[in-house]
Amino acid sequence: MLHHALKDVKVVDISRILAGPWCTQNLADMGAQVLKLEHPGRGDDTRGWGPPDISSTDGSDTMSAYFMACNRGKQSIAVDFSTPEGADQVRRLVKDADIFVENFKAGGLAKYGLDFASLHKINPRLVYLSITGFGQTGPMADKPGYDYVFQGMGGLMSYTGHPDGTPGAGPLRTGVAVVDLMTGMYATTAVLAALRQRDTTGIGMALDICLLDVAVAMNANQGANYLVSGKTPERTGNAHPNCAPYEVFACSDGHLILAIGNDGQFERFCNLAQRPQWASDDRYKMNSNRLKNMDMLRPLLIDLFKTRSRKAWTEAFDANNVPWGPIHTLDEVFAHPQVQHREMLQTIEHPKFGKMQLVRNPLLYGSPAMTADQAPPTLGQHTQNY
Repeated sequence: MLHHALKDVKVVDISRILAGPWCTQNLADMGAQVLKLEHPGRGDDTRGWGPPDISSTDGSDTMSAYFMACNRGKQSIAVDFSTPEGADQVRRLVKDADIFVENFKAGGLAKYGLDFASLHKINPRLVYLSITGFGQTGPMADKPGYDYVFQGMGGLMSYTGHPDGTPGAGPLRTGVAVVDLMTGMYATTAVLAALRQRDTTGIGMALDICLLDVAVAMNANQGANYLVSGKTPERTGNAHPNCAPYEVFACSDGHLILAIGNDGQFERFCNLAQRPQWASDDRYKMNSNRLKNMDMLRPLLIDLFKTRSRKAWTEAFDANNVPWGPIHTLDEVFAHPQVQHREMLQTIEHPKFGKMQLVRNPLLYGSPAMTADQAPPTLGQHTQNY
Protein backbone atom coordinates (compact mmCIF):
# COMPACT_ATOMS: atom_id res chain seq x y z
CA MET A 1 0.00 0.00 0.00
CA LEU A 2 1.27 3.42 -1.00
CA HIS A 3 -0.67 5.78 1.26
CA HIS A 4 2.45 6.42 3.42
CA ALA A 5 5.08 6.04 0.68
CA LEU A 6 5.85 9.79 0.66
CA LYS A 7 5.21 10.55 4.33
CA ASP A 8 8.55 12.37 4.74
CA VAL A 9 8.16 14.45 1.56
CA LYS A 10 7.20 18.13 1.76
CA VAL A 11 5.63 19.82 -1.26
CA VAL A 12 5.15 23.56 -1.73
CA ASP A 13 2.44 23.92 -4.36
CA ILE A 14 1.50 27.23 -5.99
CA SER A 15 -0.20 25.60 -8.99
CA ARG A 16 -3.88 26.01 -9.75
CA ILE A 17 -6.66 24.79 -12.08
CA LEU A 18 -6.11 21.08 -12.89
CA ALA A 19 -2.79 19.75 -14.24
CA GLY A 20 -0.65 20.92 -11.31
CA PRO A 21 -3.24 20.16 -8.62
CA TRP A 22 -3.83 16.70 -10.12
CA CYS A 23 -0.11 15.99 -9.72
CA THR A 24 0.07 17.30 -6.16
CA GLN A 25 -3.12 15.45 -5.21
CA ASN A 26 -1.39 12.24 -6.26
CA LEU A 27 1.55 13.16 -4.03
CA ALA A 28 -0.79 13.98 -1.14
CA ASP A 29 -2.65 10.69 -1.62
CA MET A 30 0.69 8.88 -1.23
CA GLY A 31 1.35 10.63 2.06
CA ALA A 32 3.28 13.77 1.12
CA GLN A 33 2.71 16.97 3.07
CA VAL A 34 1.31 19.29 0.39
CA LEU A 35 1.15 22.99 1.25
CA LYS A 36 -1.22 24.59 -1.24
CA LEU A 37 -0.43 28.30 -1.39
CA GLU A 38 -3.42 30.34 -2.55
CA HIS A 39 -4.17 34.01 -3.06
CA PRO A 40 -5.90 35.25 0.10
CA GLY A 41 -8.79 36.87 -1.76
CA ARG A 42 -9.70 34.46 -4.54
CA GLY A 43 -7.79 31.21 -3.99
CA ASP A 44 -7.43 28.62 -6.72
CA ASP A 45 -9.49 29.60 -9.78
CA THR A 46 -11.49 26.37 -9.57
CA ARG A 47 -12.95 27.34 -6.20
CA GLY A 48 -15.28 29.46 -8.34
CA TRP A 49 -15.91 26.85 -11.03
CA GLY A 50 -19.38 25.94 -9.84
CA PRO A 51 -22.15 25.02 -9.76
CA PRO A 52 -22.36 22.37 -8.65
CA ASP A 53 -21.08 23.29 -5.20
CA ILE A 54 -21.31 21.78 -1.75
CA SER A 55 -22.52 24.07 1.04
CA SER A 56 -21.15 24.15 4.57
CA THR A 57 -23.47 22.92 7.31
CA ASP A 58 -24.03 26.45 8.56
CA GLY A 59 -24.58 27.85 5.06
CA SER A 60 -21.70 30.31 5.33
CA ASP A 61 -19.40 28.80 2.71
CA THR A 62 -19.38 26.74 -0.46
CA MET A 63 -16.84 24.57 -2.26
CA SER A 64 -17.08 23.71 -5.95
CA ALA A 65 -17.17 20.09 -7.02
CA TYR A 66 -14.37 20.88 -9.49
CA PHE A 67 -12.07 22.05 -6.68
CA MET A 68 -12.97 18.98 -4.62
CA ALA A 69 -11.94 16.70 -7.49
CA CYS A 70 -8.27 17.64 -7.44
CA ASN A 71 -7.33 19.10 -4.05
CA ARG A 72 -7.95 16.51 -1.36
CA GLY A 73 -5.29 15.87 1.25
CA LYS A 74 -3.69 19.33 1.02
CA GLN A 75 -3.20 22.16 3.48
CA SER A 76 -4.30 25.60 2.27
CA ILE A 77 -2.16 28.61 3.17
CA ALA A 78 -3.34 32.06 2.13
CA VAL A 79 -0.38 34.07 0.84
CA ASP A 80 0.11 36.75 -1.78
CA PHE A 81 3.59 36.11 -3.15
CA SER A 82 3.40 39.21 -5.35
CA THR A 83 4.25 41.16 -2.19
CA PRO A 84 7.77 41.10 -0.68
CA GLU A 85 6.37 39.65 2.54
CA GLY A 86 4.48 36.91 0.71
CA ALA A 87 7.47 35.98 -1.44
CA ASP A 88 9.61 35.78 1.71
CA GLN A 89 7.08 33.42 3.26
CA VAL A 90 7.23 31.16 0.20
CA ARG A 91 11.03 31.10 0.33
CA ARG A 92 10.92 30.24 4.02
CA LEU A 93 8.62 27.31 3.31
CA VAL A 94 10.87 26.14 0.48
CA LYS A 95 14.01 25.96 2.62
CA ASP A 96 13.24 22.44 3.84
CA ALA A 97 10.89 21.37 1.04
CA ASP A 98 11.50 18.47 -1.34
CA ILE A 99 9.28 19.59 -4.21
CA PHE A 100 8.06 22.95 -5.53
CA VAL A 101 5.22 22.95 -8.08
CA GLU A 102 4.12 25.93 -10.18
CA ASN A 103 2.17 26.47 -13.38
CA PHE A 104 2.71 30.14 -14.14
CA LYS A 105 3.83 31.51 -17.49
CA ALA A 106 7.44 30.77 -18.41
CA GLY A 107 9.74 33.15 -16.58
CA GLY A 108 6.87 34.77 -14.71
CA LEU A 109 8.11 33.94 -11.21
CA ALA A 110 11.62 35.36 -11.64
CA LYS A 111 10.50 38.87 -10.67
CA TYR A 112 9.39 37.51 -7.29
CA GLY A 113 12.59 35.54 -6.73
CA LEU A 114 10.65 32.27 -6.99
CA ASP A 115 12.22 30.90 -10.16
CA PHE A 116 14.33 27.74 -10.12
CA ALA A 117 17.69 29.54 -10.03
CA SER A 118 16.65 31.60 -7.00
CA LEU A 119 15.11 28.72 -5.03
CA HIS A 120 17.94 26.34 -5.94
CA LYS A 121 20.33 28.67 -4.09
CA ILE A 122 18.15 28.43 -1.01
CA ASN A 123 17.63 24.68 -1.27
CA PRO A 124 19.93 22.80 -3.67
CA ARG A 125 18.00 19.56 -3.04
CA LEU A 126 14.74 21.02 -4.31
CA VAL A 127 12.91 19.34 -7.20
CA TYR A 128 11.30 22.25 -9.05
CA LEU A 129 8.37 21.33 -11.31
CA SER A 130 7.10 23.83 -13.86
CA ILE A 131 3.91 23.04 -15.77
CA THR A 132 3.09 25.34 -18.67
CA GLY A 133 1.12 25.29 -21.88
CA PHE A 134 4.05 25.42 -24.30
CA GLY A 135 7.20 24.83 -22.24
CA GLN A 136 9.96 27.05 -20.92
CA THR A 137 11.55 27.67 -24.33
CA GLY A 138 10.51 28.09 -27.96
CA PRO A 139 8.55 30.60 -30.03
CA MET A 140 5.31 30.12 -28.05
CA ALA A 141 6.79 29.79 -24.56
CA ASP A 142 5.22 33.04 -23.40
CA LYS A 143 1.67 32.10 -24.36
CA PRO A 144 -0.96 30.75 -21.97
CA GLY A 145 -3.19 27.83 -22.85
CA TYR A 146 -5.95 25.62 -21.49
CA ASP A 147 -6.66 21.93 -22.01
CA TYR A 148 -9.20 22.56 -24.77
CA VAL A 149 -6.57 24.40 -26.83
CA PHE A 150 -4.24 21.43 -26.69
CA GLN A 151 -6.87 18.82 -27.48
CA GLY A 152 -7.17 20.68 -30.76
CA MET A 153 -3.57 21.73 -31.29
CA GLY A 154 -2.06 18.36 -30.36
CA GLY A 155 -4.20 16.43 -32.85
CA LEU A 156 -6.67 14.62 -30.57
CA MET A 157 -9.76 16.44 -31.83
CA SER A 158 -8.83 15.91 -35.48
CA TYR A 159 -9.67 12.19 -35.24
CA THR A 160 -12.27 12.35 -32.45
CA GLY A 161 -15.88 12.67 -33.58
CA HIS A 162 -18.22 11.34 -36.22
CA PRO A 163 -16.89 10.93 -39.77
CA ASP A 164 -17.55 13.55 -42.40
CA GLY A 165 -20.86 12.98 -44.16
CA THR A 166 -22.59 11.49 -41.11
CA PRO A 167 -24.99 13.17 -38.66
CA GLY A 168 -23.13 15.31 -36.14
CA ALA A 169 -19.88 15.15 -38.11
CA GLY A 170 -16.99 17.31 -36.96
CA PRO A 171 -14.21 17.39 -34.37
CA LEU A 172 -15.13 16.81 -30.72
CA ARG A 173 -13.32 17.33 -27.45
CA THR A 174 -13.38 14.67 -24.77
CA GLY A 175 -15.83 14.91 -21.87
CA VAL A 176 -13.07 15.66 -19.34
CA ALA A 177 -9.83 17.64 -19.62
CA VAL A 178 -7.69 14.66 -20.60
CA VAL A 179 -4.59 16.68 -21.55
CA ASP A 180 -4.58 18.36 -18.14
CA LEU A 181 -5.09 15.02 -16.41
CA MET A 182 -2.39 13.27 -18.44
CA THR A 183 -0.04 16.19 -17.82
CA GLY A 184 -0.66 15.77 -14.11
CA MET A 185 0.12 12.07 -14.36
CA TYR A 186 3.29 12.61 -16.42
CA ALA A 187 4.31 15.29 -13.91
CA THR A 188 3.75 12.89 -11.01
CA THR A 189 5.99 10.31 -12.66
CA ALA A 190 8.67 12.90 -13.43
CA VAL A 191 8.67 14.21 -9.85
CA LEU A 192 9.04 10.72 -8.37
CA ALA A 193 11.89 9.93 -10.76
CA ALA A 194 13.57 13.26 -9.91
CA LEU A 195 13.28 12.49 -6.20
CA ARG A 196 14.92 9.13 -6.80
CA GLN A 197 17.75 10.84 -8.67
CA ARG A 198 18.04 13.55 -6.00
CA ASP A 199 18.41 10.91 -3.32
CA THR A 200 21.32 9.48 -5.28
CA THR A 201 23.08 12.72 -6.25
CA GLY A 202 22.01 15.01 -3.43
CA ILE A 203 21.07 17.69 -5.96
CA GLY A 204 17.59 18.68 -7.11
CA MET A 205 16.63 19.66 -10.63
CA ALA A 206 14.17 21.66 -12.72
CA LEU A 207 11.41 19.77 -14.56
CA ASP A 208 9.82 21.35 -17.63
CA ILE A 209 6.48 19.65 -18.36
CA CYS A 210 4.09 21.24 -20.85
CA LEU A 211 0.62 20.45 -22.11
CA LEU A 212 1.61 20.62 -25.79
CA ASP A 213 4.27 17.91 -25.34
CA VAL A 214 1.77 15.73 -23.50
CA ALA A 215 -0.92 16.30 -26.12
CA VAL A 216 1.50 15.18 -28.85
CA ALA A 217 2.70 12.16 -26.85
CA MET A 218 -0.77 10.93 -25.93
CA ASN A 219 -1.69 10.44 -29.58
CA ALA A 220 -0.07 7.06 -28.90
CA ASN A 221 -1.08 4.52 -31.58
CA GLN A 222 -2.73 7.24 -33.68
CA GLY A 223 0.56 9.13 -33.77
CA ALA A 224 2.44 5.96 -34.62
CA ASN A 225 -0.12 5.13 -37.32
CA TYR A 226 0.59 8.47 -38.97
CA LEU A 227 4.37 8.19 -38.67
CA VAL A 228 4.36 4.72 -40.23
CA SER A 229 1.78 5.28 -42.95
CA GLY A 230 2.07 8.99 -43.67
CA LYS A 231 -1.73 9.18 -43.56
CA THR A 232 -3.41 11.51 -41.08
CA PRO A 233 -6.02 9.63 -39.01
CA GLU A 234 -9.63 10.41 -39.83
CA ARG A 235 -12.58 10.63 -37.50
CA THR A 236 -14.14 7.19 -37.11
CA GLY A 237 -16.82 7.88 -34.51
CA ASN A 238 -16.89 5.02 -32.02
CA ALA A 239 -14.87 2.65 -34.21
CA HIS A 240 -11.26 1.73 -33.40
CA PRO A 241 -8.56 2.52 -35.98
CA ASN A 242 -6.63 -0.72 -35.42
CA CYS A 243 -9.13 -3.37 -34.24
CA ALA A 244 -12.45 -4.49 -35.68
CA PRO A 245 -15.22 -4.87 -34.80
CA TYR A 246 -14.44 -2.64 -31.83
CA GLU A 247 -17.26 -0.13 -31.44
CA VAL A 248 -20.76 0.61 -30.13
CA PHE A 249 -23.78 -1.33 -31.38
CA ALA A 250 -27.49 -0.87 -30.70
CA CYS A 251 -29.34 -3.93 -29.41
CA SER A 252 -33.12 -4.21 -29.44
CA ASP A 253 -33.30 -2.34 -26.11
CA GLY A 254 -30.03 -0.43 -25.61
CA HIS A 255 -26.38 -0.10 -26.54
CA LEU A 256 -23.22 -2.03 -25.76
CA ILE A 257 -19.54 -1.95 -26.70
CA LEU A 258 -18.22 -4.93 -28.64
CA ALA A 259 -14.44 -5.08 -28.18
CA ILE A 260 -12.95 -7.74 -30.45
CA GLY A 261 -9.20 -7.69 -30.00
CA ASN A 262 -8.09 -10.78 -31.95
CA ASP A 263 -9.23 -13.31 -34.53
CA GLY A 264 -10.06 -16.00 -31.97
CA GLN A 265 -12.49 -13.68 -30.23
CA PHE A 266 -14.08 -12.86 -33.57
CA GLU A 267 -14.56 -16.55 -34.35
CA ARG A 268 -16.22 -17.15 -30.98
CA PHE A 269 -18.46 -14.15 -31.59
CA CYS A 270 -19.49 -15.46 -35.00
CA ASN A 271 -20.34 -18.86 -33.60
CA LEU A 272 -22.50 -17.55 -30.73
CA ALA A 273 -24.17 -15.13 -33.17
CA GLN A 274 -24.97 -18.06 -35.48
CA ARG A 275 -22.91 -16.54 -38.25
CA PRO A 276 -19.98 -19.02 -38.47
CA GLN A 277 -19.53 -18.23 -42.17
CA TRP A 278 -18.12 -14.80 -41.29
CA ALA A 279 -15.20 -16.38 -39.42
CA SER A 280 -14.15 -18.30 -42.52
CA ASP A 281 -14.77 -15.48 -44.99
CA ASP A 282 -11.47 -14.13 -46.32
CA ARG A 283 -12.85 -10.61 -46.00
CA TYR A 284 -13.41 -10.94 -42.27
CA LYS A 285 -11.47 -13.79 -40.69
CA MET A 286 -8.33 -11.69 -40.08
CA ASN A 287 -8.30 -8.38 -38.25
CA SER A 288 -6.40 -6.60 -41.01
CA ASN A 289 -9.03 -7.64 -43.54
CA ARG A 290 -11.90 -6.76 -41.22
CA LEU A 291 -10.47 -3.25 -40.94
CA LYS A 292 -10.36 -2.94 -44.73
CA ASN A 293 -13.87 -4.30 -45.13
CA MET A 294 -15.74 -2.82 -42.18
CA ASP A 295 -17.95 -0.84 -44.56
CA MET A 296 -19.36 -4.21 -45.63
CA LEU A 297 -19.29 -5.91 -42.24
CA ARG A 298 -20.70 -3.06 -40.16
CA PRO A 299 -24.20 -3.03 -41.73
CA LEU A 300 -24.44 -6.78 -41.16
CA LEU A 301 -23.52 -6.32 -37.51
CA ILE A 302 -25.95 -3.43 -37.06
CA ASP A 303 -28.81 -5.56 -38.34
CA LEU A 304 -27.68 -8.56 -36.29
CA PHE A 305 -27.48 -6.76 -32.95
CA LYS A 306 -31.03 -5.47 -33.28
CA THR A 307 -32.33 -9.04 -33.20
CA ARG A 308 -31.55 -9.62 -29.52
CA SER A 309 -31.78 -7.72 -26.24
CA ARG A 310 -28.70 -6.37 -24.56
CA LYS A 311 -29.10 -8.95 -21.78
CA ALA A 312 -29.26 -11.81 -24.27
CA TRP A 313 -26.15 -10.62 -26.08
CA THR A 314 -24.09 -9.98 -22.98
CA GLU A 315 -24.97 -13.30 -21.38
CA ALA A 316 -23.82 -15.04 -24.55
CA PHE A 317 -20.63 -12.96 -24.62
CA ASP A 318 -19.80 -13.82 -21.01
CA ALA A 319 -20.44 -17.53 -21.63
CA ASN A 320 -18.09 -17.51 -24.63
CA ASN A 321 -15.35 -15.15 -23.38
CA VAL A 322 -16.11 -12.39 -25.86
CA PRO A 323 -15.10 -8.93 -24.56
CA TRP A 324 -17.86 -6.37 -24.23
CA GLY A 325 -18.76 -3.41 -22.07
CA PRO A 326 -21.78 -1.37 -21.02
CA ILE A 327 -22.14 2.39 -21.40
CA HIS A 328 -22.91 3.57 -17.89
CA THR A 329 -24.18 6.86 -16.62
CA LEU A 330 -22.33 8.03 -13.51
CA ASP A 331 -25.12 6.92 -11.17
CA GLU A 332 -24.72 3.44 -12.65
CA VAL A 333 -20.94 3.67 -12.33
CA PHE A 334 -20.99 4.33 -8.59
CA ALA A 335 -23.74 1.74 -8.04
CA HIS A 336 -21.82 -0.98 -9.89
CA PRO A 337 -20.85 -3.90 -7.62
CA GLN A 338 -17.26 -4.05 -8.89
CA VAL A 339 -16.77 -0.31 -8.38
CA GLN A 340 -18.22 -0.68 -4.88
CA HIS A 341 -16.01 -3.71 -4.18
CA ARG A 342 -12.97 -1.65 -5.17
CA GLU A 343 -14.15 1.10 -2.77
CA MET A 344 -13.75 3.79 -5.40
CA LEU A 345 -16.38 5.96 -3.71
CA GLN A 346 -15.33 7.19 -0.28
CA THR A 347 -17.46 9.17 2.18
CA ILE A 348 -15.83 11.32 4.83
CA GLU A 349 -17.16 13.66 7.51
CA HIS A 350 -15.81 17.12 6.75
CA PRO A 351 -15.64 19.36 9.85
CA LYS A 352 -17.29 22.26 7.99
CA PHE A 353 -19.23 20.66 5.13
CA GLY A 354 -20.51 17.49 6.74
CA LYS A 355 -20.64 14.35 4.62
CA MET A 356 -18.45 14.67 1.55
CA GLN A 357 -18.10 12.05 -1.17
CA LEU A 358 -14.72 11.67 -2.88
CA VAL A 359 -13.22 9.27 -5.41
CA ARG A 360 -10.39 7.07 -4.19
CA ASN A 361 -7.07 7.29 -6.01
CA PRO A 362 -6.67 4.10 -8.12
CA LEU A 363 -3.10 3.83 -6.82
CA LEU A 364 -4.35 3.17 -3.31
CA TYR A 365 -6.53 0.08 -3.48
CA GLY A 366 -6.38 -1.72 -0.14
CA SER A 367 -5.33 1.39 1.79
CA PRO A 368 -7.43 2.54 4.75
CA ALA A 369 -10.51 4.63 4.01
CA MET A 370 -10.04 8.37 3.73
CA THR A 371 -10.44 10.46 6.86
CA ALA A 372 -11.47 14.06 7.48
CA ASP A 373 -7.91 15.35 7.39
CA GLN A 374 -7.70 14.25 3.74
CA ALA A 375 -10.65 16.44 2.76
CA PRO A 376 -10.11 19.33 0.33
CA PRO A 377 -9.23 22.40 2.42
CA THR A 378 -11.14 25.63 2.77
CA LEU A 379 -9.27 28.72 1.57
CA GLY A 380 -6.52 29.57 4.07
CA GLN A 381 -7.62 26.82 6.46
CA HIS A 382 -4.05 26.11 7.59
CA THR A 383 -2.50 29.59 7.32
CA GLN A 384 -2.08 30.04 11.05
CA ASN A 385 0.02 26.84 11.21
CA TYR A 386 2.73 28.38 9.05
